[in-house]
Amino acid sequence: MSDIRKRDEPVRCALLIVDLQRDFCEGGALAVEGGNDVARRVAVLAAEGDYECVVATRDWHVAPAGHFAEEGVAPDYRETWPVHCVAGTSGASLHPLIDELELDAVFDKGHHRAGYSGFEAVEHHTGETLGDWLARHRIDVVDVAGLATDFCVVATALDAVRLGFATRVLEAAVAGVSPDTTAEALQKMTAAGIDVVPEPVVRGSG
Repeated sequence: MSDIRKRDEPVRCALLIVDLQRDFCEGGALAVEGGNDVARRVAVLAAEGDYECVVATRDWHVAPAGHFAEEGVAPDYRETWPVHCVAGTSGASLHPLIDELELDAVFDKGHHRAGYSGFEAVEHHTGETLGDWLARHRIDVVDVAGLATDFCVVATALDAVRLGFATRVLEAAVAGVSPDTTAEALQKMTAAGIDVVPEPVVRGSG
C-alpha cells in the first residue's frame, strides 16, 4: 500500500460490500451460486479487517422501468431480470450475516431504473452519494466484495478507480452469475488497473 499515496499520512481503507442481499443469495429471487459463502467471508473481513469504515450497497427497486422482465416474458439475464430486491421487502434486506454488522452507512440504488454501480447509490437516510461519502471520510483505498462479480461488482469497481480511489476486488469474497461473464469482468477490471486479490488477508490479524 505504500505506493498508493505519496504522502506521510496513513492510508485510509474502506470495505465496500456490494448488494449482499437475500434475493441474491441462495433461496432468493435472483440467487447467485455461492452467495451465502460470500456473506460468511465478508462478515469475517468486516469484523476483523483493519478498515476505517465498512459500507454496503443495496438494490432498492421501486419501479425500475425496463429492468424487470414484463409479465409473461422471459428475462434475458443481461438487460431484463426477474422481479427482485423490491424496496422494503425481505428480499431487499441485506444477508443476515451482513445485516448484523455495525455498518457505517448503507447506500441504495436502482429506485426507478437499473442501477448496477454502487456509485449510483445514495445513502439510505441522507441522500448523500457513495462517492461523496467516501471522499468526506478521506478514504483512499476501496476493497470491493459482494455480488455479482459480472454485474454490480465490476460496475462498482470500475467507477471507484475512475473516481480516483485505489481499488481492490477481493476475489474470494465475490461470486458471479456465469463463468464466462465473470472471467470477462475480471479481465476488464485488471485492464483498468484494479488489483484483483485472490486471497484477501485480514489486515488486522498480523
